[in-house]
Amino acid sequence: MSEETFSIQTIVIGAGVVGLAIARRLVLSGREVLLVEAGPRIGEGISSRNSEVIHAGIYYPQDSLKARLCVRGRQQLYDFAASHGVGVWNCGKWIVASTQEQAQRLQAIRSAALDNGVQLSPLNGPVVEQQVPGVRACAGLWSPDTGIIDSHGLMLALLGDFQDAGGLLAVNSPVTSAETGSDGHTVWVGGKSPARLQAQEVVNAAGLQAPAIARHWQGLPDTGKPRQWLARGVYFSYSGRHPFSSLVYPLPEPGGLGVHLTLDLARQARFGPDVEWIDTEDYAVNLQRRDAFIDSIRQWWPALEPQRLQPAYAGIRPKLAGPDGGFMDFRIDDPSFHGLEGLVNLFGIESPGLTSCLALADEVADRLAS
Repeated sequence: MSEETFSIQTIVIGAGVVGLAIARRLVLSGREVLLVEAGPRIGEGISSRNSEVIHAGIYYPQDSLKARLCVRGRQQLYDFAASHGVGVWNCGKWIVASTQEQAQRLQAIRSAALDNGVQLSPLNGPVVEQQVPGVRACAGLWSPDTGIIDSHGLMLALLGDFQDAGGLLAVNSPVTSAETGSDGHTVWVGGKSPARLQAQEVVNAAGLQAPAIARHWQGLPDTGKPRQWLARGVYFSYSGRHPFSSLVYPLPEPGGLGVHLTLDLARQARFGPDVEWIDTEDYAVNLQRRDAFIDSIRQWWPALEPQRLQPAYAGIRPKLAGPDGGFMDFRIDDPSFHGLEGLVNLFGIESPGLTSCLALADEVADRLAS
């Protein structure tokens, strides 16, 4: 089948929550925008495989993109949910220390949060145990700004704004290659209707596939083609009643925030994610990880009934460093980095990417305008 050629001002690659937010922001600025998605529907990649938590901005180094965009994006997300009828619950979150050694680490977490303008209330063990029945804690921190959002409702609302403003969505349109030349950017998409797309601006917000697209981008320097590691996290749901009305987190662990309790908007409980480094994209839930979940949860909730833990789903974090790599910030490569006018690549958009989506969209729009 021969390919058709189309010209458009701006292309956004990837219709997950971040791509949708960016496409919406750009079309509302007056651009002609085409949003291309490899799958048959929006938001079926990592955007649909997370805990749906609105993060406060606690754990990230001061002045990092994750800190700045999470704190700004958190309030934007609450406001957007209120104005668009998206389900949201500002339930708050407990960070609990189950040993004295862990309790000593809470001050460092609180100090980092304060550096980011995030208030956490320190409480001793008896107060935490009174506030959160059944939890065993030596000390804790209370985050009043943390919440839960209906991520699917959010993505539909973003899509609605985008299309109402004249944005175009093309699904089943995987990007196969791209190049930048003197006359702008060319993006080839496959699927049932292969096409050659020419644009003045392109934003690569393809999540897990963003580095692969960059690797096949002619004209992009090698420094703009980062390596990616994959960290899978599985979730187990908890059937029946439970005593919790807020999220409960242990202390962070390498690669993640520890196996924690989250709640959905129906108040049902689930635990996760853990961290498992994998080589290829695979969303299988390994049932053998259940025993490690039980051991981890019982450190702070001894009353856990293991038979009520059921495998739920898995997500994958796109990491820019491996197991021993430490903190890595969001990476937003704009023309000041790679020298290609009108191109922005987003890499390593893991948590708090959902919380930061609207702030990320503003950031991309600003970088395209500069």
